[in-house]
Formats: sequence, structure tokens, C-alpha cells
Amino acid sequence: MARVILLNKPFGVLSQFTDARSPSPRPTLSQYVDVPGVYPAGRLDRDSEGLMVLTDDGRLQTRIADPKHKAAKTYLVQVEGAPTEADLQPLRDGVTLKDGPTLPARVRLIEPPALWDRDPPVRFRKSVPDQWIEVVLKEGRNRQVRRMTAHVGFPTLRLVRWSVGDWSVAGIAPGAWRDAGS
Repeated sequence: MARVILLNKPFGVLSQFTDARSPSPRPTLSQYVDVPGVYPAGRLDRDSEGLMVLTDDGRLQTRIADPKHKAAKTYLVQVEGAPTEADLQPLRDGVTLKDGPTLPARVRLIEPPALWDRDPPVRFRKSVPDQWIEVVLKEGRNRQVRRMTAHVGFPTLRLVRWSVGDWSVAGIAPGAWRDAGS
């Protein structure tokens, strides 16, 4: 039976087990998960937080990570500015980025979620409003959510992947993990 681990990846951690950069390697998954034979199913940028699915099953890994299988991924995104529903409509329709058009996303304005504190915290500026949105994608290009929000004029300040398919990071502290079956 496949082993599936749900990790709440902290901000600043690479979504791989080693960092070849020297002389000062950056934090990696190996500092949080000491389980042999599991690998990330997909990536999450170093400056993003939240759910990473790790598994020892190559087929499952491909099914989760490969856009052709269209596993829905939900992101909670704090953006700079105060977008309206009309501002977000292009994301729902699909936008054209440098690497081509995106699939339509499900996007909605949300209240600030009850999340853990980020280290370091997002810089607060009194004169610049911010807003939280929920973005659900069925593809996963490099830095896609950040590029999409910037494309419509609302740069991402904080990005948390909340779920992948039916798996969620709910109840998992930053840096902690649990088996998907528990």
C-alpha cells in the first residue's frame, strides 16, 4: 500500500530533500520529514507555504503532479490592494501569461483565514490595503498563482496551498506532518 504524507511546508523551505547550493545550503524537506523512500508530488515555491503531498508511489506522484490529471489545488492568497469581483473575473476566464494561456480558475474573495503566523511576517503597510482570495487551479505552472495575481494588478503577499484534491493542511502545524490515512 502506498505511503502518503501530508506536510505543512513552512515559508523559506525548499520543496526537495537536498540543496546543492554551497557554501550555505537552504532549509529543505529533510529537516522536517525523516521517512525513507518518499518524494514530493509536485513543488511549492520556497516563498510559499502549506500542503505538500509526499509519497513512495511513483504512479500516485505523477497523478497528483501532472496537469493532465487535473487534481484541484486550493490556495489562500493575500494580495496587495483591494480587488473587486470584476478585477478577479479575468482569472476566472483564464489569462495569458508569458508561457501561454491559463485554464480558468475558481476565484473568490474571502475573509482573512485563521492561519499560523508566518516567519518572517508579511510586511504591513497602513497606506496599502490587502485582501485575501481563494484560488482553485487544475494546473500547476511555475509560480503560476503569483504571476496570475500580478497580471491583474494585485501582487501576492502571502501564498498558502490549503489543499490538493481531498487532502488538506487543516490541523497540521507548520513543519509538522501526518500520514494521509490518520
